[in-house]
Amino acid sequence: MDFSLSPRLLDLQQRTRRFILDDVIPLEGDARQTSHGITESLREELVSRARAAGLLTPHASTELGGLGLTHIEKAIVFEEAGYSHLGPAALNIHAPDEGNIHLMEVVATHAQKERWLKPLVEGRARSCFAMTEPAPGAGADPSMLKTTAVRDGDDYLINGTKWFITGAEGASFAIIMAKMEDGSATMFLSDMDKPGIRLERLMDSLDTAFAGGHGVLHFENLRVPASDVLGEIGKGFRYAQVRLAPARLTHCMRWLGQARRAHDTALAYAREREAFGKTLGEHQGVGFQLADNELDIQSSRLSIWHTAWVLDQGHKGNLESSMSKVAVSEAVWRIVDRSVQILGGRGVTSETVVMRIFRDIRSFRIYDGPSEVHRHSIARKLLAAQH
Repeated sequence: MDFSLSPRLLDLQQRTRRFILDDVIPLEGDARQTSHGITESLREELVSRARAAGLLTPHASTELGGLGLTHIEKAIVFEEAGYSHLGPAALNIHAPDEGNIHLMEVVATHAQKERWLKPLVEGRARSCFAMTEPAPGAGADPSMLKTTAVRDGDDYLINGTKWFITGAEGASFAIIMAKMEDGSATMFLSDMDKPGIRLERLMDSLDTAFAGGHGVLHFENLRVPASDVLGEIGKGFRYAQVRLAPARLTHCMRWLGQARRAHDTALAYAREREAFGKTLGEHQGVGFQLADNELDIQSSRLSIWHTAWVLDQGHKGNLESSMSKVAVSEAVWRIVDRSVQILGGRGVTSETVVMRIFRDIRSFRIYDGPSEVHRHSIARKLLAAQH
């Protein structure tokens, strides 16, 4: 690995950093934010600003109007975007759209790209990815999939319930994972305004960072033409890996930016606030926490960069992305928790942005696979390895 950044990438990093500081952070106090994410009006304003700055959907291919970033390049840009909780929405690199864009670029037909992917890349639409189900359906174990798709002439009829579906409210279309009659899984594309799809409710959650919140979707005889199958019949789980390994890593990139913001806030306070005759940072107990934060930031960044490098070499990176997901999700939690402690009373109030980050970031140890599931997967791979 070469850890140096090209002049082009350094320029892109600085452009993104300035954009977040000048155009995005000033909107963090905007009233167009709810307990289920930002409103469409605020999202459109953020997207408009990123489009004007030439930073919209940078991970998409140049053919679709993006910057065609490699995984390493995404690591640099996404961390900068994540410095504000509004940054990913502004650059159109937020979940689940970022992962859906990547998946559809690889798998979708030309017609599907024109109909669904192009508006997504242009920031004119949002999407959702419907896989997780309430018990006894699929959660961390996707093999427990209960939603079904049955052939009916030239169409498929989909029935089932999904929940924790990020971005469901206001999404233009969904990618739906359903079980076939032979037990395999297939992905389907469907407009969200079709008969047979019902958004039953939004779920209250710790995090409020995702546009469209987390919804419960019910499918009742949803009719999907065979032409709207995403990829091939029966290859849904294979395509899920195409999406999930990079998507786990981009989560790490964005949340590292948020953790760095919390650390910077705590560091500034520790330099200025005096207690017992000296600044907080001069007290060993606080200074050691700041040092540990810096250690966690550096180790997280190196883990992300290594996994990004593996993906850029053309490898699947499933093991590496699992390791990064566990290491980074737990490290950023420690960083933000220490930052709250350093800030004291300010850290548990809205006097700083850190309370918001603390609330949002806790979910990351669960999203895209809980730490325990990834540890189990890592252990199985280690035990099966031949030396």
